[in-house]
Amino acid sequence: MNEQKISPQALFEKLSKIKVDNPLCKYTLQRCESISPIINEINRLKVEKQAVILAHSYVHPDIIYGVADYVGDSYYLAKKAMETDAKTIVFPAVRFMAETAKILNPTKLVIDPNPNGGCSLADSVTKQDVLALREKYPSHTFVCYINTTAAVKSVCDVCVTSSNVFSIIEKIENDKIVFLPDLLMGKNLINEMKEKGLHKEIVLYDGSCYVHEEFSASQLEALKKENPDMLTLVHPECDEDVVAQADMVGSTSQILSFAKEQTSPMAILTECGITSRLQIEHPELNIIGSCMMCKYMKSNSLSDIYSALKDPKSNMIVDIDPTLLQAAKRNIDEMFRYVNL
Repeated sequence: MNEQKISPQALFEKLSKIKVDNPLCKYTLQRCESISPIINEINRLKVEKQAVILAHSYVHPDIIYGVADYVGDSYYLAKKAMETDAKTIVFPAVRFMAETAKILNPTKLVIDPNPNGGCSLADSVTKQDVLALREKYPSHTFVCYINTTAAVKSVCDVCVTSSNVFSIIEKIENDKIVFLPDLLMGKNLINEMKEKGLHKEIVLYDGSCYVHEEFSASQLEALKKENPDMLTLVHPECDEDVVAQADMVGSTSQILSFAKEQTSPMAILTECGITSRLQIEHPELNIIGSCMMCKYMKSNSLSDIYSALKDPKSNMIVDIDPTLLQAAKRNIDEMFRYVNL
């Protein structure tokens, strides 16, 4: 791995394209001058430590465009975690994603640099909750969203992501399914199965992403009245009334791929990291409306990544009980099996 260096001017030319209306996403030349030294030091340490940085699209743009080696959604990053030959994986995102990297790389050092790596969705369900549901629904296949802890994954049958949830549920032979924890995605899943004429009994759990549940159908209707030619791109963690108005529904990676091919104005209904990425990588696009910011993803910082690489604290190092890890890995392996069917 070659050491990367970036000048304040080059960083400013890239990040100044962001038009998201939030002070955390405003990059002046002065700000770029202040952060470029730590970016270059992180990139030096990556080479020294034989480390790779996997970053979710929702983290700060200075992480994505300054130090990340790979950027994407949960499914893409899970694949990159499996493929890497780096000795150390640093995963600025949220804790459950770093756990997934550790599950797929049990012998590697996996570091979570986020001091607030929670997730309202992942934290809504525990292993004990799942075990209680398994007693109540013994004949059901338990499907968990990737936004869950390793402990929850260890007692479910198969994991899904927002990019493959619909296809995997369709392929599962059992027509009795418990889907958790995302209630809103589950409702969209039920609607999708009905539209396809598939009859599955899907039991849902009452969890949600606090970011995506904030998007409302009434706000979207008002925005559409002002912009009748607007396309609406929606993440499946949004409410079913919002999804019903969508021109496209998909994961963050799928939204990015779809959006960059469009010429019409667009509203992007997911965390604002996607809008930031599109504004940097495709400044010709016309993106309107506001977006929501995830406090957990945005808790990642360059200073914490630097500390994690230089001398990680014990709470940054992801350690999972071997028995639990193997059970959780079977869950994720089953996801890849269904994807490849």
